[in-house]
Amino acid sequence: MSERLEIQMPATAEPEFFDDAKAAVARVIALYEEATGFLLEKFNATMESGQAATRYRAFYPEVRVTVASHLKHDSRLSFGHVPVPGVFATTITRPDLFRNYLTQQLDLMIRNHGIKVQVGPSDTAMPVHFAVASKPDVTIPQEGALDFSLRDVFDVPDLANMNDDIVNGTFTVGPDGTKPLAPFTAQRVDYSLARLSHYTATSAEHFQNHVLFTNYQFYVDEFEKMAREKLADPSSGYTSFVAPGNFEITDPQGDIPGLAKLPQMPTYHMKKPDGQGITLVNIGVGPSNAKTATDHIAVLRPHAWLMVGHCAGLRNSQKLGDFVLAHAYLREDHVLDDDLPIWVPIPPLAEIQVALQDAVAEVTRLEGYELKRIMRTGTVASIDNRNWELRDQTGPVQRLSQSRAVALDMESATIAANGFRFRVPYGTLLCVSDKPLHGELKLPGMATEFYRTQVANHLQIGVRAMELISAMPLDRIHSRKLRSFEETAFL
Repeated sequence: MSERLEIQMPATAEPEFFDDAKAAVARVIALYEEATGFLLEKFNATMESGQAATRYRAFYPEVRVTVASHLKHDSRLSFGHVPVPGVFATTITRPDLFRNYLTQQLDLMIRNHGIKVQVGPSDTAMPVHFAVASKPDVTIPQEGALDFSLRDVFDVPDLANMNDDIVNGTFTVGPDGTKPLAPFTAQRVDYSLARLSHYTATSAEHFQNHVLFTNYQFYVDEFEKMAREKLADPSSGYTSFVAPGNFEITDPQGDIPGLAKLPQMPTYHMKKPDGQGITLVNIGVGPSNAKTATDHIAVLRPHAWLMVGHCAGLRNSQKLGDFVLAHAYLREDHVLDDDLPIWVPIPPLAEIQVALQDAVAEVTRLEGYELKRIMRTGTVASIDNRNWELRDQTGPVQRLSQSRAVALDMESATIAANGFRFRVPYGTLLCVSDKPLHGELKLPGMATEFYRTQVANHLQIGVRAMELISAMPLDRIHSRKLRSFEETAFL
């Protein structure tokens, strides 16, 4: 296209100020719907005509606050306030999906600082890919499929707006001095919402606030069985079960057709009202999958995520089927080294540790000193080489011994480290499935018997721990331990 096209945009909306969070979010929704409606209309018209004589552009909504006072906030709170006076802003996407979250966070800002919030269009263009993402009947053609370049007519995703600079603590304040109000930009959120649908084959709106990660299909089978039992019990509080393909049942006897081919990370949801249920993600094996899943789920701002998978027991005193409650992590997974340097400690979170231990005691009916018969608390090592046993053992075994590690897997440290990075409370409860250093390998016959007797208890413990966490006040579970010197006001 030899000459620059004229740019057509929706009518410019003036910023408005609100001292009511619900009204502010309603305005954000209206602006978002106007922008996406404009882009969808123009996209459909362009695809129908096959011609591109005009460039179309719309902008994400923005929420902006100005805090002028140094008055102290309640120092017990880890979110809902800014540490110093200044101007803070964030772009917003999918306000329908994040309505409760936005209302909650804006209400805290209004009450804690006694201010009004400003809502208006941002200066960040909305990519047409993300504007139509929630429309399953609309497909964006690949570059080269049209007689013109889509980039000449619409804005496309921009990596400059999709990084993790805010959560990584490397964000640089712009010339106008505006600081981030939330941990993710709108484009970064949109990118992850699209990736979540691709990897899990379930829509973002089904994800619950409490997420379990596992590395074996056996847990999925047990999770569906448990979900049907919960649906049969009206007092459980669970209202539906969702499987890949967005197949949802409310009847415990309901049929789930299933997909001909499962996605890379099949995901299942036991839903409660307001997202207080539990999501299970089968991330498979390896730190790369663990990072991918948590990178994208983090934008949903879950209240906790836990790893409940299998591990190699490193101590001769352990038995197959014993549990390991991680209180430290030896990070030899390497996938987060550039985002979270290896020298950064990943501390245990007391609230999570207590919930997991209480859940183990409740399910196994063992308490106090007797609990030590089946569970060890210690360091979990995560590596990036599944066949580490085949290498010369001198180096690896010496490091594991020096670290006091009691278990080894390929995902737990990655999930915990990304929880630390994204300010999502994290924890790990593993089950010993083999002891390679002591000649007990995971052979087929042993595995079958082990899985049959242990998976149900292990998953039940994970679910029960999440239910205990769900009952905690939000300001208790999202404590100050995961917050840095200058944090975003939004969780």
